[in-house]
Amino acid sequence: MARPRRIVLVRHGESTGNVDDSVYEREPDHALALTERGRRQAEETGERLRALFGRERVSVYVSPYRRTHQTLTAFGLDPALIRVREEPRLREQDWGNWQDREDVRLQKAYRDAYGHFFYRFAQGESGADVYDRVGGFLESLFRSFEAPDHPPNVLIVTHGLAMRLFCMRWFHWTVAEFESLSNPGNAEMRMLVLGEDGKYTLDRPFQRWRDPEPYGITG
Repeated sequence: MARPRRIVLVRHGESTGNVDDSVYEREPDHALALTERGRRQAEETGERLRALFGRERVSVYVSPYRRTHQTLTAFGLDPALIRVREEPRLREQDWGNWQDREDVRLQKAYRDAYGHFFYRFAQGESGADVYDRVGGFLESLFRSFEAPDHPPNVLIVTHGLAMRLFCMRWFHWTVAEFESLSNPGNAEMRMLVLGEDGKYTLDRPFQRWRDPEPYGITG
């Protein structure tokens, strides 16, 4: 099995929805574009990625949303060194179709009280639903490592929640641990690095906004 030396997770750059939540009433979530600031953020992250990968090959997976595709384009990676696959299982959490701003704010308050992992948005998904599809993607990713010529790097361009859930699934974090962590900022990276012991470690932790509150001994 040709496991990659690095698995890099990147959140998309700042989008129009990050600066004005009323845009969700006029445009589908998947169609929202990067702001100019978001493009600059992605370009800066691209500089770090190009320095990190050098001339090594990269297997790239990207969420099907416009803002993630635009983020990937802004990285400026050499097309001759990357293999890009759009991966719908890496999409943003579904909050419903056309979103009423006040209704979403109310539901976010319900989610904060109920729990981010278990609360399901009306006509949308819960964090647990996203965990299931991210887990399905991970199974496919593991199978891809069986190819003897698999690139030494994997790059995943996705969304903040999916990044946390990817790491939750990979490192077997509890729900309580997940609930205590904040999303990374726009265009922020996290990297899983393969050690000499054959195990992956996270290059830096997610910011914690509270201490975990476990129900039992697994916390």
